[in-house]
Amino acid sequence: MRDLDKATQFYRAIGLTETYFEGKLSHPSATEILGFDDPRPFEIRIVKRPGPNYGMVGLFKLADGTTDEIIPLATGPARIGEVALVFYVTDMAATMKKLRALGATWAPEPKVFAMEHRAQLEVCIRDCDGIFINLVETDPTQQERKRPELDYA
Repeated sequence: MRDLDKATQFYRAIGLTETYFEGKLSHPSATEILGFDDPRPFEIRIVKRPGPNYGMVGLFKLADGTTDEIIPLATGPARIGEVALVFYVTDMAATMKKLRALGATWAPEPKVFAMEHRAQLEVCIRDCDGIFINLVETDPTQQERKRPELDYA
């Protein structure tokens, strides 16, 4: 992340309101697990929704000099090979208003996404660091389901 606090505010607005872990990692294994052989302490904050510890987002602010490679800030629609983070929100309009104010780098208007079994309001946006996110307006308890969206048998 370019700005840990800004990124945290952004993901809190999506509903990841709890902090699973926060701190400064200084053991060499921390940077080694990220693929670097020059250990430098870095800040980390892992945010999540209330409830079980799954679907968490790790926000890492690497120390200056850890790498010379900086990901260009992405804007606009999805790129080939890009992954989307998918989050359920209960109020698309209110969420989009907050995310635009918090620095979404691309935030088109939500559209009704129609499938054979239902229709829902959706939008793909980019967070303050250009990460591609798909927001779906639905009841967040839908995440607790244990079956596929459709019966594929």
